[in-house]
This record gives sequence, C-alpha cells and structure tokens, in this order.
Amino acid sequence: MIKKLMIASVAIAATLAFSGNAQASDKKHFPGLFLGATTIDSETDFSYGLEYEYKFSHKWGAGFTWENTEDAHAGAGVEVMLASVYFHPTEHLRLGLGFGQEEVGAVSAPAEHHIQSGDAHGHPSHEEDLYRISASYAIPLGNFEIEPTIAADFVDDETSTVVGVAIVYPF
Repeated sequence: MIKKLMIASVAIAATLAFSGNAQASDKKHFPGLFLGATTIDSETDFSYGLEYEYKFSHKWGAGFTWENTEDAHAGAGVEVMLASVYFHPTEHLRLGLGFGQEEVGAVSAPAEHHIQSGDAHGHPSHEEDLYRISASYAIPLGNFEIEPTIAADFVDDETSTVVGVAIVYPF
C-alpha cells in the first residue's frame, strides 16, 4: 500500500511539473514532499513523507499524509498515515486536524532477527490510532511553495512533535 502511494505521488508530481500555471485562486491540488524531524520521548529523529491537499474553497480543504521516521523507538521505526481536514484563515496560513494510524516497527530488521524474536529491533510491530493538529505557512517561491510546518501527534498517552518543511507544487 505504502509503495503504491509513493509511486502514485511521484508520478503525479512529475506529471504536474510540466503542467501550465493557473492563477492562485484556481489552484485546488497541493501535493508535497515533507522533510523534518520528529521528537518522541525526548528523542529526535529525521522524518520524511508525502502529503496532498485538495482545496474545496479558499478556506477549506482535505487531504492525506504519509510520514516515516526510520530511527524512532530505538530503530524500530514509525510510519504514519492520516487523513486531515484543513482550515485556511488567511491566504498563507493552514491549520489542520487529522486522524490516522501510527505503525511502530515499520522498519524491517535483518531476517535473522525476525526469526529469533519475531519483532523489529526489540519492539513488536503494532498499529495505534493517531490524532494530529498542525499548522503551516505557505511561502510562494516561483511555481512552488515552501511550507514550514509544526504538528503535534497524540497516540495513547504520548505526544510527539513534528517540525519541518514541505516543498509543495500547487496546481
């Protein structure tokens, strides 16, 4: 599923890179590539992901996000997939509320480790519900937007912080 999502997103982004420019008010699709860091339990690790938003109006949109933090949870890795609703109180500011799943143990350990313990890096692979609040600010840069982003993820009794930048191609 994740590989198909990644391939589709890359194909869409490549196709869109050659499409014509529309006026800002006409843009409805906002695919992006995210690079940043996630802090879980006072441990900060590199994160990357893909995101997409469809704007229904100037104020409202909806979309999905896929993120991966390979070194989180002592190397077990965390993969996040969520759907979000977005509110745009101003032209550049975006506030989001999302719900999805976090998979711990998303990074595969060597095959012999699986045989011995049946888990990834000492952590059993499992999924948990995730709630996210987020804010980003779009800075136009030619045909693209640079969006500094901050988010808080709530999983059970844990809160993680995601900080980074998205490179977005609106069309």
